[in-house]
Amino acid sequence: MKFAVIVFPGSNCDRDMYYAAKDALGEEAELVWYQDADLAEYDAILLPGGFSYGDYLRSGAIASTSHVVAEIKKQAKKGVPILGVCNGFQILLESGLLPGAMLRNQKLKFMCHYQELIVENNKTMFTTAYQDKESISLPIAHGEGNYYCDQETLKELQANNQIVFTYADNPNGSISDIAGIINKEGNVLGMMPHPERAVEDILGSADGLKLFQSVLNNWREAYVTNA
Repeated sequence: MKFAVIVFPGSNCDRDMYYAAKDALGEEAELVWYQDADLAEYDAILLPGGFSYGDYLRSGAIASTSHVVAEIKKQAKKGVPILGVCNGFQILLESGLLPGAMLRNQKLKFMCHYQELIVENNKTMFTTAYQDKESISLPIAHGEGNYYCDQETLKELQANNQIVFTYADNPNGSISDIAGIINKEGNVLGMMPHPERAVEDILGSADGLKLFQSVLNNWREAYVTNA
């Protein structure tokens, strides 16, 4: 499996993503500069955290208008797995690939610590290695991670089982404790906590590795077994 790790001006978790895919998972991975927009050769696309374009206007807003995001939208329509973490999640929201928006943290402070999450949906291509309602520990690092959507959108997310991760102890004020959501088609996941920073026990948790293993296992089942 070959992963593309998209790098924008201001990305700072791109190497973490690269390490998670290439070293921890043991698959192919490449850092792809945002101007190199041909993504046809990749089996999955990773949008890392950081401060793309310095978070000017709104976090992820400028990056969402880039040519590479237009290419990502094309790949999303083809069913390619796309994971956006932290600033990557913000880009997915700003681009319309996922519904909702990000607000400043409720206490208006940047937060950086491990956080307990609950796996609400373990039947997505990103979560099949987890148990239903499994409690996992992943780090957060954000100042604008307060997920918001209107009540109609929230009801739709709940009805379609699109809420994938919730906070056991909500740190930022996100509506319904939401930490991560997926699109209706099930191939675009956005989350604020960082699974790529929790792929080895020496880091404090290896709970994030199961997410990458889920993607790999489901890709193998879909494209290798049936090839």
